This record gives sequence, C-alpha cells and structure tokens, in this order.
Amino acid sequence: MEIWVADLEQATTTLGWIFESLGYVRAEEWSGGASWQGTGEYLVLESSSEVLGTVHERRRPGLNHLAFCAGTPENVEALARASVERGFTLMFAELHPHAGGPDHYAAYLQNADGFEIELVADGEVSRR
Repeated sequence: MEIWVADLEQATTTLGWIFESLGYVRAEEWSGGASWQGTGEYLVLESSSEVLGTVHERRRPGLNHLAFCAGTPENVEALARASVERGFTLMFAELHPHAGGPDHYAAYLQNADGFEIELVADGEVSRR
C-alpha cells in the first residue's frame, strides 16, 4: 500500500513509528519516501510535488483508515498511550476501547495529517 503524504517527516514520525511498533521493518528510504516490510505486504509513505492538499480527509472517497492486529488488549492500550505521546489523537475517546461496538476492542487514532489507524486486539473483527 502506497500512501502519499504532504509532510514526509511528520508521516514518518507518526505512521512510520506505528508501523515499526507493529513489527514492520524499514526496508528502503529515498529522498521522497520510505517503505516498511511486513510478512508479505509492504507499506510506503511517499511525498511528491504532485500531492494535492496538505491534510488527508478520511471521509472522502478513498482510504478511510488502516486497521492492524495489535496483540492483546494490554498491548493495544500501551500502543495507544505511546501513540498519543507521539502526536496522535485518540478518536471516539468517550467510547474507547469499544468504539467499534461492545464486542470489538480497538483504539482508533488519528495523526495531525488526518490519517486514522485502528489498532485491534487479537481475535477481533472490525465493525467500523
């Protein structure tokens, strides 16, 4: 999955950090981007002069959010706290950790550029 971003440094600091926290390994880096390798898939953050706008709007057609299996509920909570310390906002805080429903344990996080990440506890299926 290739994600175009307006601010590569900001995206690498937030999204790249969370990719690495989830076990992805930085595979490549170049002047306009970087990639992280998973167990079969890879993720790319890339900035280009062709990027339109400065903030991602998840409610427009296209990518709404990325959801990742994040281990135990305790691991989800630890990653959520660490993410907030790195500039993410906990979305739907009043419903956390069951914003996806009473049987769905997850943290919904958004970085300053508008990208949403869902960290799902093992065995859960997204309902959002």
